[in-house]
Parts: sequence; C-alpha cells; structure tokens
Amino acid sequence: MKGGKSNAAGRSLGEETPTEDCGADTMQRKLMDLPGPRWKKGKDCKGFAALAAANPMSSIVAELQASLRDSEAVAILAAHARDAILEVGPRQAALLNGAAFGRAVEGAGAESQWFQLGPEEVFFLCHALKCLRVESNNKTRIGAPELWGLLASGSEQFPEMYRAYQYLRLKNWVVRSGLQYGADFVAYRHHPALVHSEFTVVVAPEGKAFGTRCARMEVWSEVLCALRASGSVAKTLLVLTISTKSCELGSLDCLEQMIVHERTITRWIPQQCSEQQDKPCREETNRDGQRQKSCIEVSSNEEQEHTSGGVVFSYWPVVLSYTILFSVLVYKLKS
Repeated sequence: MKGGKSNAAGRSLGEETPTEDCGADTMQRKLMDLPGPRWKKGKDCKGFAALAAANPMSSIVAELQASLRDSEAVAILAAHARDAILEVGPRQAALLNGAAFGRAVEGAGAESQWFQLGPEEVFFLCHALKCLRVESNNKTRIGAPELWGLLASGSEQFPEMYRAYQYLRLKNWVVRSGLQYGADFVAYRHHPALVHSEFTVVVAPEGKAFGTRCARMEVWSEVLCALRASGSVAKTLLVLTISTKSCELGSLDCLEQMIVHERTITRWIPQQCSEQQDKPCREETNRDGQRQKSCIEVSSNEEQEHTSGGVVFSYWPVVLSYTILFSVLVYKLKS
C-alpha cells in the first residue's frame, strides 16, 4: 500500500463514521437472512464494502508493523501487568486506529498521542508482529518470555485468551472485547466503523493444565444461553476450544503446544426448514391440480362425445321406420 493512500485510509477507518437508518428492514433482518458481513451504511445509504475492499485489513496491519518497527516504538507496561501505554505520533495513531489496536487516551497533545493496549494486544504486537518493545516503569526492557510470565500472573485466563486472540488476528479478523454480549471476544471482518461484528467468541480451554476452567461450555444450559444471546444481536456463536497436553502455562513455550479447534453453533430454525420443504410441496400441488384439471377436461370431452353419439344413435329407429313406411306406400301405389 502506498504512503499517501494508506494515510487517508487510516484516518477514515480510525474515525467513527456516522450511519443513518436507511430503512426499517435494516433493523429487522434476521440472522438466517444475513449470510456474510453486515456492512454499515453512510448518509448516502451506500455500504462500506467497497472501502474495505480497497483497504484490506492485512495491508493496514502490515503498514502499522513497518512503521512501529522503523520508529522502534516502546510501550510502558502498567504496574499491575494488565495493559500498557504507547506514545505515538499522528501518523502511527491513524494506523493504530485503522488496524483497530488499542484505545486512544483522551487529553493527548496534537504532536503525540497515547494509546492504551490490552494484554492480548501488547503481546501480539511484541511477539507475533515483533514491532513493539515493552519496558517497565523504570525503563527496563522486558523480553517476550518475561512479558508472558507477567501477563499470565496478572490474569489466570491470559494463556488461552491470547491463543484465541492470536488465532483470529493472524486470520485478519479484528478482535474486540465481547463483554457486552456475554462473550470473551467479538470478531469483525474489518474495522468496527465499517461493519458489524459477525461472531461472538467464547474460549473453552480443554486439558489438565487449565484446571477447573475446563468445565466451560460443557453444560447444555450454558451453550443455550450463549446461543440465545448471540442470536438476539444477529451474530453467530463461535466456540474456540484450546487444548493442550501437560505444560506450564506460565512459560512462553506452552504457546506452541496449544491447539485451537473452532466450531460455529447456530440455532435450528423450524420456519426456515418448513419453508424450504413447503415450496416443492406447493409446486407438486400445483402440478397435481393442473393434472386434475386436464383430466376433468378430457373426461368432459369424452362424456360430450358419448352423449352426442347416444343422441345420434337414438334417431336411427325413427329414420328406419319412416323408410319402411315410405317403401310400403310406394309398393301399394304401384299395385
């Protein structure tokens, strides 16, 4: 992506674009009628699919990676090891917004801006993209193995959450917190300003290493609750099962041993199946009705022919009797 073009794209994707209601059906559409992404619309009621296609998320992330790496960006890890603060210029701020990383801190100056990065985001930029250096408050550099240990100690669920985050991010999905939907994450096909999220993501660890956290999504009531919550907001439930053999979750070496299994769960909608089955039935009914109509017409024609034949046949005795009578009269007159 060229410099000038990507800069404009970063600004347009980073800002929340106002949308308007372009029809009542937009809010009333159901998930069964919405295959694929649901692009938002601007004031002209045109979707942002073309804008997203012209600025793929992979290109924006690649440019952000190159920019942070060239500037040797440094993020300061918070004392509680839950998030980090990154200072960037206007150019990198636009790229961070465009790639949907972190949240801008209010009150920053015009020349430099501050971004708050979550634990999954800061480790992804540091370890997966290798474009960010992390330091402590006393300016001590923190390597990836040490950073993993600090983040894992700050949150027991960090190992499986990061593995799921990395799995989706490497597939160019934009991953945000799904707390408001009762899930771990929500996944967007592109920037949240352009498209609605398609999936609510629930992370289900599996294996002895995760301890009691393995009991998640094993009870039908929990699955149904998550499924109902996803369906009510027109999203598909995506369950990412993180499985691993016995390993030390506090060590970075366990990251390569964690395997991700993805499953999408959707509700069975009787109305949809009924409509699909009723359509051929109605066609067969119409064909049967036409066949019956044609049979009735044929029967009616045959009946008319039989009736007319019967009428003609009933005149023969009268004609025969008149013929005999006429012959007798002629014979008597001659004699």
